[in-house]
Amino acid sequence: MKTKKIVKKALRNCMQIVAIISIFIVVILINQKKDETKIAKQYENTKRIIMTENITESTETTENSEFKREEVQVTSRHSTSRSRKNIEDTQIELEKEAEENNYTKIEDITISKDMDLTVRTGLSKEDFKTLISNVKYDTSKFFYNNSDLIYDLCEEYQINEIFLCGLISAESGWDIAYNHRRTHNYISLMTKNGLIQYSSEEQGLTVAAKTLCNNYLTEGGCFYYGKTLSGVKTRFCPSSNTWVNLVYGRMEQIVNCR
Repeated sequence: MKTKKIVKKALRNCMQIVAIISIFIVVILINQKKDETKIAKQYENTKRIIMTENITESTETTENSEFKREEVQVTSRHSTSRSRKNIEDTQIELEKEAEENNYTKIEDITISKDMDLTVRTGLSKEDFKTLISNVKYDTSKFFYNNSDLIYDLCEEYQINEIFLCGLISAESGWDIAYNHRRTHNYISLMTKNGLIQYSSEEQGLTVAAKTLCNNYLTEGGCFYYGKTLSGVKTRFCPSSNTWVNLVYGRMEQIVNCR
């Protein structure tokens, strides 16, 4: 009887142990399943992140490629535009250089008493203005202030610029005497009533250049006796023995101020 009880108790204990072991195994299996699920989720998340990054990189690469293509096209257009502008600038510089090479340099100006007064100095307008700006005798700045007009008139009527300025200085003085300034008559053009009155500096200088050209320096002109100082003097100032030297001396003063 005692043995039977002991056996029953042992069986009961074994069953409890088996139950505990079974429960433990079930718990392990459940935890393992949870871990596998967690790992699977982590794997899916990681996979999704990788795929997202790849898509982003692909998109960025495509966008960068498009941007670079547009950048290349813009750079190409700019490069073409710059090349065209460089060619145009080079052509302009060459044209300017060619024009400048055809001009006489200030230091190369020559004058003489027997010079042809219809031959220009060969200076550019800028160099002529520079030359006149250096004339220290022009204290009133009449010659410099009118240098553009004087140059243009000499170009129109083919008169040497140094001669016209020398003649104005000889007749009106470097400071332009009052009567000449009042009448705007700078080379002493006269009638029997005295100096002819003009309305402005421009008109006075224009009439002076036109009169010299048409009447004194052009063959067939009513006072033409040659294109030199002595030829002009024949009818311009016939009674003076000093006129040629006076005008030429003023011309020398201009040239010597280079």
